[in-house]
Amino acid sequence: MKKYVIIVSLLLIMIFMSQQAFAVSEAALLFLLISPGARPAGMGEAFVAVADDASAVFWNSAGLAYQTGKQITFMHANWLPGLTDDLFYEFLAFKMNIEGVGTIGFNVVYLNLGKQMRTSVTGEELGEFTSSEYAITASYGTTVTDDLAMGISLRFIYSNLSPVGAGTERGSGQASGFAFDIGTLYTFPFLNRKLNWGLNISNMGPKIAYIDESQADPLPTNFKTGFAYKLIDQKYNKLTITADINKLLVAPHADGADPFYKAIITSWYDDPFQRELDKITRSFGAEYWYSDLFALRAGYYYDKEGKVNYTSFGAGIKYSLYGFDFSYIAAREGHPLANTMRFSLTAGF
Repeated sequence: MKKYVIIVSLLLIMIFMSQQAFAVSEAALLFLLISPGARPAGMGEAFVAVADDASAVFWNSAGLAYQTGKQITFMHANWLPGLTDDLFYEFLAFKMNIEGVGTIGFNVVYLNLGKQMRTSVTGEELGEFTSSEYAITASYGTTVTDDLAMGISLRFIYSNLSPVGAGTERGSGQASGFAFDIGTLYTFPFLNRKLNWGLNISNMGPKIAYIDESQADPLPTNFKTGFAYKLIDQKYNKLTITADINKLLVAPHADGADPFYKAIITSWYDDPFQRELDKITRSFGAEYWYSDLFALRAGYYYDKEGKVNYTSFGAGIKYSLYGFDFSYIAAREGHPLANTMRFSLTAGF
């Protein structure tokens, strides 16, 4: 009986899909950690306490609560240009305010992992297949008080890594699951309401298995919190600075991994204290707007455990309810994320 294997390139792609995925991880579906939106990317991915556009469905659904009107945004990125040229990531989000109810939002993320070659154990080529993953999310955000908002998101996830199993395994490398997020956003009443604090816990849900349920892996449950401060808030000049921290809430051990509702706690002390600190990623950003027409952005991302650090830059233009944003990652030469560019289009109505 012929044995089928997925070539090494697919495994490398799965390892390098996300910034946080550079660290050794026991989680599956790491594409859920890829940060959408050219605007947040230009700010070093420090956006949880901003979350003031349709991309809040990903960053912090509580941010939807303070938004009015309707908006749609689309982002495209050729993913990991330093590693391969046939990966691409798409993001589409929509939000709509319902007076007296709150704001609802939806998004779709899609990652095309490119073409792979299926081979036998002898190296015989058996044909090509395409791998991809996507997730569909629905969110709701509402105010609790004038200063506090809460949000929740529900997500359906589908992963298609291979049409067949590996080796003698029966079945296919396909799986589906669901998850939910919770978020909060608080505006401090002092400092002229210029300081925000945000928190989002995402991808909470049951483990996912491709073929063998006994080998199911946890979802990449993620903790993100941070601050945003409006350093300059004038009619023609606005400058916001942001700072976030992230930590994967996954607790692997010899017998597998804790379910998400336990890992939310145990993942903070399953390793020595210093390593737990090292697993926390830091990101910092700044955004300057001139007359709500033109924006410049910069950011810095640091992950000690995953040995990832880079600087990001971005720009945006806006006319009436329409906007275009661009971001660029400046990483060391040879890094898979180097020269990654994101492009976003936004329209309000």
